[in-house]
Amino acid sequence: MDFNLTLEQRQFRDSVDRFARDRLAPGALKRAHDPKFPFDASRLAAEAGLLGITIPEAEGGQGGTLMDAIIAIETVALHDPRGADAIQQGNFGAIRTVAEYATPAQKERYLPGMLRGEVAIGLGMTEAGAGSAVTDLVTSVTPDGDGWRLNGGKVFTSHSAEANVFLIYCRFGPGVDGIGSVIIERGQEGFSFGQPSNYMNTEQWCALYFDNVRVEKENVMLGPGSFKKQISGFNAERLGNAARARALGEFAFAAARDHALERRQFGRPLCDFQGIQWKFADMQVALESARMLLYRAAVAADTGLPSAQDTALAKLMCNRAGFDAANEAVQIMGGTGYCDEHLVEYCFRKTRGWMIAGGSLEMMRNRIAEGVFGRSFSQRPPRPVVMEAAE
Repeated sequence: MDFNLTLEQRQFRDSVDRFARDRLAPGALKRAHDPKFPFDASRLAAEAGLLGITIPEAEGGQGGTLMDAIIAIETVALHDPRGADAIQQGNFGAIRTVAEYATPAQKERYLPGMLRGEVAIGLGMTEAGAGSAVTDLVTSVTPDGDGWRLNGGKVFTSHSAEANVFLIYCRFGPGVDGIGSVIIERGQEGFSFGQPSNYMNTEQWCALYFDNVRVEKENVMLGPGSFKKQISGFNAERLGNAARARALGEFAFAAARDHALERRQFGRPLCDFQGIQWKFADMQVALESARMLLYRAAVAADTGLPSAQDTALAKLMCNRAGFDAANEAVQIMGGTGYCDEHLVEYCFRKTRGWMIAGGSLEMMRNRIAEGVFGRSFSQRPPRPVVMEAAE
């Protein structure tokens, strides 16, 4: 069993490293404090061939593997934490669902703009009453001639302030089997937005409102009975989340290490103090362990979609390791780490969000437990027993 990257993978990583260091790192701090989606980084990544890495060449992609995409996103994140969102958008998010399940006509219409880094797609899953319990969503479509009408709303939708296209999870009928998805474009009649709200990491989102929005039949992505397919596509997004979380933790780790070597207190460098040494030892163990779980999930998936169990293990460990490293880095660096003139505080804020987004840590633990015991555990209360009336 070889835990090292192949020669080709190392060469690819080195080329991405040079690109990120030369083209993205100079603007990293500015991007971190800009609430808008980093389209500039997205276009640069497209020019470098870092979007659509796992999409076949015949469809405009690079024809690579999921492991290649993981290498790309974590390497970029080590130089430009916010710029890595462009790699996520172009490889791991809703674009993977489009690449995997869209019709040829849908791919021809939507993929080119995404692969050029010019179009951002928003994934509308969460509703006011349906977050982790995504099967409780009520946004629905009703038949209208040869198409449909969409009604309802979404919250916390990715890139909703700037996205041009939206993949919306909705209900075609009752139950889990009634859930599917449709494609909606900004500007359609009846599609409106709430006022922008700020996340803790400075990024923005807008509530989405659908008032009898027309959905042509060719804009149905996955119809009734396809909920499991949609969630399997979401596993790839979770690995992008995990990769960035771990990489931002490593970014903060490296910054804190440099600080501990240079900063002197009581006549000695900080790294001379055992309390500081133990912090770095614990951080490195967690970050390296997280990397192994992340790589295993990516390699096991090959060019397909990763398993739910491997994804849950990787996301849980990477989210925790990334946040813990960023948190400790802020503590080690003191006022310098807490100041917004350094990217460490951004890493702290950004990694905290990933412990909620893409499936909370509690949901990941639930999924892992299901794998341990080989059965599902419903989080819903038991249904009341209805007693038949005595004759």
